[in-house]
Amino acid sequence: MCASLFVNADGGAGQRLDVFLSQAFLEYSRSRLQALIKEGAVLVDAKPAKPSLILLGGEKISVSLPEPKPVDIVAENISLDIVYEDAYIIVVNKPQGLVVHPAAGHSGGTLVNALLNHCHDLSGLNGETRPGIVHRLDKDTSGLLVVAKNDAAHAGLTRQWQGHNITRIYHSLLNGVMAENAGIVDAAIGRHPRERTKMTVEPIRGRAAITHYQVIRRFAAYTYAELRLETGRTHQIRVHMAYLGHAVAGDKLYGQKKRQLALPGQALHAKALGFQHPLSGEDLYFESDLPAYFSELLDKLD
Repeated sequence: MCASLFVNADGGAGQRLDVFLSQAFLEYSRSRLQALIKEGAVLVDAKPAKPSLILLGGEKISVSLPEPKPVDIVAENISLDIVYEDAYIIVVNKPQGLVVHPAAGHSGGTLVNALLNHCHDLSGLNGETRPGIVHRLDKDTSGLLVVAKNDAAHAGLTRQWQGHNITRIYHSLLNGVMAENAGIVDAAIGRHPRERTKMTVEPIRGRAAITHYQVIRRFAAYTYAELRLETGRTHQIRVHMAYLGHAVAGDKLYGQKKRQLALPGQALHAKALGFQHPLSGEDLYFESDLPAYFSELLDKLD
């Protein structure tokens, strides 16, 4: 028996249907919502629609969700650095180089493969290839990430993400010497119009994105900084720092190649993560040490 979601498109005038739904239901990826629309599982004022439908505002939208299918992902015995675990959630310290979930080009060897081997039960709200995944870290970003073991925990965490009630603090080495000790980048982010693997600052069509930064230490040609996310857009820190002219060191996608350090990926670490337990309401806060390559890099620059 299918479950259903309902929402009124108040405030959605001028938006595409798939974009509006991805903002209304953050626990589901945009690609999954697009697939549901194409399957006829989404009705706008009781009629099927296309993902590209431009909303007028005020429409009544229903989304029929099929029964979760068994997860067809192979459990793999991959080592996990588990910071916290109970019956509902797991907090892991992801190493640099580990992909979070299976996708094109990465059918195995991911964090999800490792989690399925460890606990066997993960929430199904984000689709067959992303069980348990509430938020993501890029492959070459290390640090803390929370995973939901069941749908109730997933929904509770998603509500906190939607309300921007999560504490997410990153440490990064940036190219160049920042003049200001601290500041805020308030610049909307959207898909790059030509390079589809990249995001970019997009004032008109982008989604609101806010990053707070504070200098920890300056070097001759680099800045070690702390960054706090107020929103969580794809590649947000990497895009915002490049926008300031201080791309993350080692970032091959957004940095200037002629200035790259010999790093395996961007020097970006999710150092602290704070949220309320989705079932008990207890305040939880976790910190992780910088990975060895990052600490050694700072020592060399020092």
